[in-house]
Amino acid sequence: EVQLVESGGGLVQPGGSLRLSCAASGFTFTMYAMSWVRRPPGKELEWVSAINVDGSASYSDSVKGRFFTSRDNANGIVYLQMNNLKPEDTAMYYCAKPGDRGPGTQVTVSS
Repeated sequence: EVQLVESGGGLVQPGGSLRLSCAASGFTFTMYAMSWVRRPPGKELEWVSAINVDGSASYSDSVKGRFFTSRDNANGIVYLQMNNLKPEDTAMYYCAKPGDRGPGTQVTVSS
């Protein structure tokens, strides 16, 4: 059974940082690119970033230069380092692979 479990969300002030983690199991982690997506309150799901097996990554324009994703292939973990957070980054953040998504972790950016 595929399991994706996010952690690391919380309340942070504008300009602050958070690091999200996603623990993956139940599939061959090293065969899949992994993504982060988010759903802001009252809005549609939006893509944030993706990381290939080789570690190459891509980002949406809204987070480029502030968010950085990485992965630990040995332990099946993917990370999202979020810096200089803005109120518009407030959302439920999900870790995803093709066909599966975790339950999410809430990130709230507010003073």
